Amino acid sequence: MPGTISPYPRVLAPRLREAIADTPAVLVHGPRQSGKTTLARMVGEPRGYRYVSFDDDAVLAAARHDPVGFVARLPAKTILDEVQRVPELFSALKAAIDRRRTAGRFILTGSANVLLVPRLADSLAGRMGLLRLHPLAQCEITGARPRFIDAVFTGHFRTGITERLGADLAERIVAGGYPAALARRSSGRRGAWYRDYIETQIQRDVRDLARVHALNVLPRLLAVAASHTATLLNVADLAGPFELTRQTIHDYVTLLERVFLIDRLPAWHTNHLARFVKRSKLHMGDTGVACALLGMDAPALDRDRTAIGSLLETFVLQELRRQASGRPSPVDFFHFRDRDDFEVDIVMERGQAAVAGVEVKAAATVTERDLRGLRKLRAVAGSRFTAGVVLYDGTATIKFDDNLFAVPLRSLWEAP
Repeated sequence: MPGTISPYPRVLAPRLREAIADTPAVLVHGPRQSGKTTLARMVGEPRGYRYVSFDDDAVLAAARHDPVGFVARLPAKTILDEVQRVPELFSALKAAIDRRRTAGRFILTGSANVLLVPRLADSLAGRMGLLRLHPLAQCEITGARPRFIDAVFTGHFRTGITERLGADLAERIVAGGYPAALARRSSGRRGAWYRDYIETQIQRDVRDLARVHALNVLPRLLAVAASHTATLLNVADLAGPFELTRQTIHDYVTLLERVFLIDRLPAWHTNHLARFVKRSKLHMGDTGVACALLGMDAPALDRDRTAIGSLLETFVLQELRRQASGRPSPVDFFHFRDRDDFEVDIVMERGQAAVAGVEVKAAATVTERDLRGLRKLRAVAGSRFTAGVVLYDGTATIKFDDNLFAVPLRSLWEAP
């Protein structure tokens, strides 16, 4: 379908256009159904790219049988969709690029994280640009151009009053960010889409990546992970319901991470102090998937203040990641915790220049205790610290002392 048009403005589109102007191959990777194909075709086809999909069994068989010959017959500009299904192709692509090193030869898309598959990542090192496409950010859904990340790194928020999200917050968390799910009108139909999606991911992409003897365990493991989102990763806790070794569960977690269904958030620390907790946090890749696994609709989530707290933290982290993916300079994400129980939900770092903290609260008020982790992060980060923000479901943007703010949650994605 030439000329595919996305109904949503994707923050990654300008970066893809820039990348194909100076890089031989650009891989757009991210979860299946996040919009990779639509983005690649929207950017590539007006520029003369030919589209080839490895979801077509005949094409897949031809590429696997003779990867070198397959690549040799490709047009000068080609979109190769779902390349993780043909790992044999990467060496052939490398050889083709080395023979004729011109910008923009290939746009690749993949539903597996090649950074976690070293032989794939290494084969195109120095020849391939790598872009991560997430499910839709709230700013993409609403069409807004948010300023939150800029504000947190400059330490400048405008004081003001806005409306609470209230029940709409739970609706957004449950809806998630997958375009096909959001196209369904009712929450019940969206939940059905997510459940089908999970089954498809496990039966198709996971099976392509590894030989898993007990595929039926993976949906159950994913549901356990959903109930542990925004907590420190503890393989023993995840292994509890299963008669499997901790190593097997660890391997399965890594496999689910490869297909972007779960996400690890590493700990932020500095060499100056030794009292940091260095374990990663576990987060689901999308809250729509998590809520479907937990069997929660928006009214149920709104009533369950414990569940909404952890899912909101994941929701905010993924919104920030999605917004940051469109920025020209990278933003790295961490969590902060020390052995004295000072913690910050999300730490953002911009190289060695800037550190900022975000604490997430589902409540409509902010107390002094909500700031204690941000104060500790500020003390540890020193001059690198730009701002600490408590995102809460209140109405007012408030400045506390130096570079500490309370900011309504909707300011995360709404234009000022």
